[in-house]
Amino acid sequence: MTNPPKVRAPGKGGPVVLDEISKQIIEQLQADGRKPYAAIGKAVGLSEAAVRQRVQRLLDLGVMQIVAVTDPLSLGFPRQAMIGIKCEGDLDAVAEELSSISEINYVVLTAGSVDLIVEVVCEGDTHLLEILGKIRAISSVRATETFVYLKLHKQTYSWGTR
Repeated sequence: MTNPPKVRAPGKGGPVVLDEISKQIIEQLQADGRKPYAAIGKAVGLSEAAVRQRVQRLLDLGVMQIVAVTDPLSLGFPRQAMIGIKCEGDLDAVAEELSSISEINYVVLTAGSVDLIVEVVCEGDTHLLEILGKIRAISSVRATETFVYLKLHKQTYSWGTR
């Protein structure tokens, strides 16, 4: 019999709490999302079946996802930007409308000088201007401020194992 992951499910007492082995499994998958369960098991001291069971439980709980992260530059999208948006009215409705724009891959409601922040990946400056036009055409949008990415220095997804 394999050991189930030592996690507490959300909803009853707060967020999911991971044991050290579950954190180590996540770290192994963050380094290589295709790493075989047998190799992960060897690294963390569990059988392949135990790792498979823990990974499935972590996926089922929504603790993690296993996805392929692409490099926009290598795929012909040299322009990336974060856009701050000031709105009036129902922010959730504006967020939903923004979410329907295919070039927008991140939408978040914020506290601060803007109401929403979106991230876009574009084919170039002309494409960015087209997207800004789509955003500004939304009736509740009052102003935008664009932050063009010039150079990425750090991008990690390690908060789940701190």
